[in-house]
Amino acid sequence: MNHWVYDLKNFYASRAGRLVRRILNAHIRLLWPDSKGLRVVGIGYPVPYLSTLDEGAGRSVALMPGYGGVHPWPEGQANRVALFDGYTIPLESESVDRIFVIHGFEMVQDPEVFLGELWRVLKSSGRLMLVMPNRLGFWARADWTPFGAGRPFTMTQINHMLQQNLFVRERVERALFMPPFRSFLLLRFAYSLESFGKFFFPGFAGLYIVEASKQIYAGTRINARAQTGRRRVMVSAELTP
Repeated sequence: MNHWVYDLKNFYASRAGRLVRRILNAHIRLLWPDSKGLRVVGIGYPVPYLSTLDEGAGRSVALMPGYGGVHPWPEGQANRVALFDGYTIPLESESVDRIFVIHGFEMVQDPEVFLGELWRVLKSSGRLMLVMPNRLGFWARADWTPFGAGRPFTMTQINHMLQQNLFVRERVERALFMPPFRSFLLLRFAYSLESFGKFFFPGFAGLYIVEASKQIYAGTRINARAQTGRRRVMVSAELTP
């Protein structure tokens, strides 16, 4: 599956996609049980999950990379989606409390530059959540799902990238132990497989859900790519006090 926005939208409209959304939303609520009143930015294709993060506050914003296209969100309301070039995030430094990245990190060509931008816009007390395909999981091999596109990772690689880019890993959740089924009858066993896999086969989870914070005592990070040229900064009404 290509990471075009309507392919992703169609996946989440399918039976399998709706089940994935429910499973991941449960993990999101476990890690971030209360985001009310906080400034939340979702990056990649976060719209199936922003309602959980937003909790009705209407302060969340979605940023989608230009290579994948965009569609408006939420339906029937003022649009809170913007395009960006995939690296330079059009937000002010230290302006965001929560950053949620899904269907995005595995597609970037330069993870260090991308992490540098996440570090820049995140507040010193903020939190980052990355949803990343596990190289050992079944979902990274299922190219009919969005998790089969791009580059999957091992937990060792994720830890190394975070450490090298001044982030501290706080917590890790593992999800999607069920194989990437399409059959409705097989999907009925998804929650049983989730519980079984979590305890007996944790290394074969389809996804890692990683929470991280900024490592601020190491000094101020300088993002070389972001410092060159002029930066356009989007100051959204949802991101102003």
